[in-house]
Amino acid sequence: MPIEEYIKDGIRDSLKDRFKKRRGGFEIIVDILSAAMDGAKKTEIVYKANLNFKRAGNYLAYLEEKLLIENTGDEYRTTEKGRDFLLDYQKLNDRLK
Repeated sequence: MPIEEYIKDGIRDSLKDRFKKRRGGFEIIVDILSAAMDGAKKTEIVYKANLNFKRAGNYLAYLEEKLLIENTGDEYRTTEKGRDFLLDYQKLNDRLK
């Protein structure tokens, strides 16, 4: 195989791996809820969940609407319903592995 084809194949495979590793909405929600288990400010959630502020704000608003997270003034905290979601997600994830 010529070196050019080898490089193209390597780049193509590398891109496939990167796309496979992208998080979906559920994974982002799990990361946010996990970050806020013991209470966390928005900045801490942004860093722990690896999001930008705008995207984190959108997810936090959605999670508040669904009662999975609550805003307690200056921090967010995962609710009991949010903890149940995390447990259910973990059980499902374990079964799929």
